[in-house]
Amino acid sequence: MKARTLGALALLAAVLLPAAATAQDLRDPTRPPDAPLAGSDSGAIATRAAPRLQSVLVSSNGRRVAVIDGRTVRVGDRVGEASVTGIGETSVALRRGKTIETIRLYPKTAEQDHAGKKQVYAH
Repeated sequence: MKARTLGALALLAAVLLPAAATAQDLRDPTRPPDAPLAGSDSGAIATRAAPRLQSVLVSSNGRRVAVIDGRTVRVGDRVGEASVTGIGETSVALRRGKTIETIRLYPKTAEQDHAGKKQVYAH
């Protein structure tokens, strides 16, 4: 009877293992697009080339703060090698040496690129 039970377990495993492997290929529809896949080592090793603006808060008295890579910052604070020089409604200006980089909550559209609109920063 033991041989028959072991044979049945082996057959059951042979049937269920391919189904389990297929289920792991399914993606979570609520996962952010840039989040590492579950079980992959690439997310732990990979570093983000540029800081990511996650939120901007403008209070009624004009005070502005931003959340960059999970950290709350104000004008004058450092983000890695850069310093925050301005916080707009949907963007933050960072200065690295003589270079100013603008990071945005929403990606610019091609239409905005051609319009040449300037972003105004309040201090």
